[in-house]
Amino acid sequence: MPEISTCLWFDDNLMEAVEFYTAVFPNSEIGGVSYYEGRVLGAEWTLDGQPFRGINGGPIYAGFTETISISVSCSDQSEVDYYWDTLVDGGQADQCGWLKDRFGLSWQIIPTRLYELLSDPDQARAGAASDAMMQMQKIVIADMEAAADAAARPGRDAG
Repeated sequence: MPEISTCLWFDDNLMEAVEFYTAVFPNSEIGGVSYYEGRVLGAEWTLDGQPFRGINGGPIYAGFTETISISVSCSDQSEVDYYWDTLVDGGQADQCGWLKDRFGLSWQIIPTRLYELLSDPDQARAGAASDAMMQMQKIVIADMEAAADAAARPGRDAG
């Protein structure tokens, strides 16, 4: 089987990014680092077991857009808060759980509960949860649940 990994292009701050990312995620480590004329050219690292590669390729293609993002599925609000607050520090918050970190890389910090709420068989509940999410930057599970519960059909047990 071939190994599939994500490769990211940085201007000249690859190692700063790699050190930051491996400090944020558990079970992460820096692998090989390659050099050219005494400067870091490339690196390999894992984030919680997921392989990544990166290069310091210079400014010609540097700069990430939202067309590529890394999604982090979080089990609860404390995980959402940790990853959101840590990754957005020095970056920029966006809508619906998206952010750009200090390196310009886009992340989606998504609680697994979001998927459950958005796929609720009661379309009013799912729609209300979706409407609530559209008003958020960082996803707040309790606020989405409250919106869904408020839209529950009369007589339906909302809990």
